[in-house]
Amino acid sequence: MGGHLLMSEKERERLKVFERVKRGELQQVEAAEICGLSYRQTRRLYQRYRKLGDGGLVHRGRGRPSNRGYATEFQQAVMARYQERYPDFGPTLAVEKLAGDGYRLDHETLRHWLLKAKLWRKRRKRARHRSWRERRAHFGELVQMDGSHHQWYEKRAAKSCLMNMVDDATGQSQALMAAEETSFAAMELLWQWIERYGIPRALYTDRKNVYVLDKATRARAADSGQEALTQFGRACKQLNIKIIEAYSPEAKGRVERSHGTYQDRLVKELRLAGMETIAGANELLCSGFCAQLNEKFAVAPRAAADYHRAAKGYDLAAIFCHEEERTATSDWVVRFENQFYQLEPRSKGQSPKGKIKAQRYLNGELHFRYGQDELNYTVLPERPQPVMKPKKRKRQPGPSIMEKYVSPANHPWRSFVYGKGVVLPRS
Repeated sequence: MGGHLLMSEKERERLKVFERVKRGELQQVEAAEICGLSYRQTRRLYQRYRKLGDGGLVHRGRGRPSNRGYATEFQQAVMARYQERYPDFGPTLAVEKLAGDGYRLDHETLRHWLLKAKLWRKRRKRARHRSWRERRAHFGELVQMDGSHHQWYEKRAAKSCLMNMVDDATGQSQALMAAEETSFAAMELLWQWIERYGIPRALYTDRKNVYVLDKATRARAADSGQEALTQFGRACKQLNIKIIEAYSPEAKGRVERSHGTYQDRLVKELRLAGMETIAGANELLCSGFCAQLNEKFAVAPRAAADYHRAAKGYDLAAIFCHEEERTATSDWVVRFENQFYQLEPRSKGQSPKGKIKAQRYLNGELHFRYGQDELNYTVLPERPQPVMKPKKRKRQPGPSIMEKYVSPANHPWRSFVYGKGVVLPRS
């Protein structure tokens, strides 16, 4: 070999050992032990070194195409398909899609080709900031929940919010697309999780007012002897689910990293499927997208016990709703959402002595409950007028004596003078 000789560090160390063998300082048996090779391999390498010099120690496969390498035509076809259909896909996701097109290869091979063609660049790894927290041991022991606002349909439609739940122990995820991060969207997603896995032990959320109220509001409620809860917090309390507040995005990093996976893969899946509506996105999520992610990224928990509880005995429709208390009038009329309703009590003559619960279900239905009883109702077309009791008519005074009798002008009392008249007898 003429010119420069490229050797690896291991080959340079062998060169130093074989130079000592050549000078007679070491035996080949000792050189084999130092290099970590067998005696026969050491003899072959030393003979090649004596014959070819330093170049004899260089691996003879260096610079040659691999016997297991892909054909040039195959590589060109893969690169053309990638640039045509998946130009912004990462190597891992692109390999999965290329396999569906009939091109099977490893993601590291595609990454090497893309880097060489300058179609992909290495991503800088961020420095660690916070200490690592070990996963919970049991499935269902802690589930992280958060919403991700993103341009999910790129420029084909407006932004929307992906509601995402990720189990801390396994990484199992469940997602739902909604217009905003609202109480109803969080309830709908938790309902789906419960139907699929059961009731989790605890939820790890941020401090948005969708999940928890601020400390000042809770302190004021505590001072008055009450408990202040959001609609979602009330539903979790009825299901005996503990809500743990996260004070930073890094604290619930598992769901935050899951957002990144969805933002990478779901956006591209929606583009390939030509979907640009919330309904279409939810159809894609439920038709196997979430299941594929779980199959690829979920891990087994450290402990076999499942901490989910069965939802048997819970009326989930009545729990996952918007609930408010109202006071009914004596004739069982309540006002809710600026509309008046006539309730039908269970028994005639019963008067309301407590609060009425007005519940707006997730499907839009309206229900009223008095204690444990659900009441039928009718919508009143207009505001009911209060029942007016008839006023008692005042008794008209009758004619007075003066009106009945008027003394004549010559009546004796009209001519009466003090000191004149009848002389009273003296004693």
